[in-house]
Amino acid sequence: MSTPTKFGFLGLGQMGSPMANNIAVGGFELHVYDPAGTAELAPKEAIAHDSLADVVTTVETVFLSLPDGPVSCAVVTEIANTPGCTVSVIVDLSTVGPQSAQDAGEIAAKSGIAYVDAPVSGGAAGAKAGSITVMWAGPGLEYKRHQDVLNSFSKNQFHVGDKPGQGQTLKILNNFLSATAMAATSEAMLFGLSQGLEMKTMLDVVNVSTGQNTASADKFPKRILTETYDAGFKSALMAKDVKLYYENTKLANTPGNVGATVSKIWSKHDEANPGSDFTRVYDFIRDKS
Repeated sequence: MSTPTKFGFLGLGQMGSPMANNIAVGGFELHVYDPAGTAELAPKEAIAHDSLADVVTTVETVFLSLPDGPVSCAVVTEIANTPGCTVSVIVDLSTVGPQSAQDAGEIAAKSGIAYVDAPVSGGAAGAKAGSITVMWAGPGLEYKRHQDVLNSFSKNQFHVGDKPGQGQTLKILNNFLSATAMAATSEAMLFGLSQGLEMKTMLDVVNVSTGQNTASADKFPKRILTETYDAGFKSALMAKDVKLYYENTKLANTPGNVGATVSKIWSKHDEANPGSDFTRVYDFIRDKS
């Protein structure tokens, strides 16, 4: 099988647009569409279209970057039912949860389309820098065929499994750990501040000690200590991802006590601060206490 030469990208939101841009500037022919406004969101080097049908009747591989499982399944259904569709591979970069990925995979398979569950991690900054992580759950042959285009927007790619849902499992457990680190580090910093310690001093010590984590090493020094709160990932998305994690621990009958607590914190934060950057959970925990 030859390497694909024409690619599509559907969903040009906060994560999608920079990933699409990196594909386009990487020298690949990229066709894009987003109902929210393709002209405003499309990379300059990409070919903008007025409909999904225009894209999926032109390309062989289409990337999706969509907000949730129901939307992803609806788009996969629309692709599969489009007359004259030329797509043979759908690579879904969204975080949709294991069940939605399995459902989307079944919808695609009925039309002879390979569905790859390939969520990404690294935030808006990583998407822009082309350094995000891709967790590919799909055929190994397609993984090899798409290596060049993956390299254009990702520095870390892992073939984590062959079945839709496996990539989602890894993504939501990763985001659960990230969310836990943010919540726990917020509590720890507030405790230290109450005892007269300075936040920078605490972070300097923690980050060369056993308490170091993604929040203490990155989010707190760069986003909270500076009071910029600009990580580029919404609290609503983190709340959604942690809820997905907790719900799936119950389905899998695996321990979920910590997941239940962390999910509750993030859900309440999102309710209190809709539209906020996820680093604002520090303010929520501080003010709530």
